[in-house]
Amino acid sequence: MANAPLAIRPVTTRADTRDFIELAYRLNRGDPNWVPPLRSEVAGAIDPRKNGWFSHAEAQLFLAERDGRIVGRISAHIDRLALEMPPEQGFGPGTGFFGMFEAEDPVTARALINAAEGWLRNKGMTRVIGPVSLSIWEEPGLLIQGYDHPPTVMMGHHRPEYRTWIEENGFAPIKQLLTYDLDVTKPFPPLVQRIIAAGEKNARIRIRTVDKSRFAEEAATILAILNDAWSDNWGFVPLTQPEIDDVGKKLKPIVFEQLIRIAELDGEPVAFMITLPDLNEAIAPLDGSLLPFGWAKLLWWLHKGKANTMRVPLMGVVKRLQASRMASQLAFMMIEYIRRSAVADFNATRGEIGWILDDNQGMVAIADTIESRVNKVYQVYAKPL
Repeated sequence: MANAPLAIRPVTTRADTRDFIELAYRLNRGDPNWVPPLRSEVAGAIDPRKNGWFSHAEAQLFLAERDGRIVGRISAHIDRLALEMPPEQGFGPGTGFFGMFEAEDPVTARALINAAEGWLRNKGMTRVIGPVSLSIWEEPGLLIQGYDHPPTVMMGHHRPEYRTWIEENGFAPIKQLLTYDLDVTKPFPPLVQRIIAAGEKNARIRIRTVDKSRFAEEAATILAILNDAWSDNWGFVPLTQPEIDDVGKKLKPIVFEQLIRIAELDGEPVAFMITLPDLNEAIAPLDGSLLPFGWAKLLWWLHKGKANTMRVPLMGVVKRLQASRMASQLAFMMIEYIRRSAVADFNATRGEIGWILDDNQGMVAIADTIESRVNKVYQVYAKPL
């Protein structure tokens, strides 16, 4: 009943955790473009024993209940590394977060947001940013454009009314994150091809695939480049080894050597690009469960090694080369080599690049030059406490 009293309570039991996870499936089941995540993956993300992010963070989950039914959920969380970042880069002292937001109605939304804000305020936070679920490296931002097609792997999809409900509660936009759609079956424009050809003649440049047999070593190389390349970006929080270890375990089955490239200049690794087959294509029909036949379907998809869509979640060039011609040349070379492999080895037809900060002029210019187009926009909000 809409006029029944609403109760907001913290998640404290296994049953609460199960209810927290299940709510998203019920509220979003009617949306053909919502991809049900694997329940085991959601459970792992919110479990401090299974998510390396908790090595430097804490979170409190909340449920909303009305008339015996769960009608909403939210997380409130604090990332100690984010507190150490310079305020001019977006976070810094006093900054907490909310995320994992789902609600049946605006009244529930307001009560949940109030609960998250209260928890953060009691922890000494003076500002809240969201939605971020849970790490900035996982699913940041609220989808505000691109509801008409499913998200790719590790990207969010949200109900359109959430934007109004969040803004009605005093949140103001502070940043937009863009994803770009690309037809990978088409060759790049002549200008890009000339830049790539020139790079191939440069003996100082080597674009290599990763060696999966040296997974830990290659991951450490990429982590070092990433934390340097992104260190001045808005919202940057260093990725830690526990997080890399956990992500590596989850993603190793869809890591293919020809889809991840490291660029070397004079023998030194200076850039990388990670591309993943869109696992959402495989898990979308499973309704969040690997039982009874989901395992077989997923293993078949992984073994087949075919994907219509590829996602580029991360790429970076070391800071000392950024804004140089060399940086864009290395980026174009990695993109082209991976594009060729995606088409030849996986029969891919489209790629998705992002997310990219809307004011990252270098990456936006690269995306424009290869004639990709914005297909989704995610918005991040902030509010003083």
